[in-house]
Amino acid sequence: MKIWRSYGSEHSMNLVMIGSFKQVAEADEVKMLIEELAEQVRNEPMRSFDNDPNESRFSGEMLDFFRSAKIHSLGPAELEQFNYDVHVEQKENTLILTTDESDISGFLKLLIERGARVEIYSAHDYPDPKTE
Repeated sequence: MKIWRSYGSEHSMNLVMIGSFKQVAEADEVKMLIEELAEQVRNEPMRSFDNDPNESRFSGEMLDFFRSAKIHSLGPAELEQFNYDVHVEQKENTLILTTDESDISGFLKLLIERGARVEIYSAHDYPDPKTE
């Protein structure tokens, strides 16, 4: 038998973020916006935000996307979060995002900027009774 005696940051957060909107159309719009932003990020050239602060600016294409989508709160380093494995499910006027990541500020900002009431919790501590 092997016993693990190391520390690693590769653990599962099992994070749930619920954004509740006043209207179903608002949830539709934000879900589509998350999908479009993730696609835009995938098409961006790789950038390093750690080495040179001058490299932390947005590309022209990303700035155009932000202007057309009226996104004002995201920082350059938060764009990477839209490459993470995040599942977005819509139930009427509610978006349910699930991920194993802990770095979710980009999603949080986007939901709040679009008018959602947001709840965030660990499904380890508060499991969904439907999945037990």
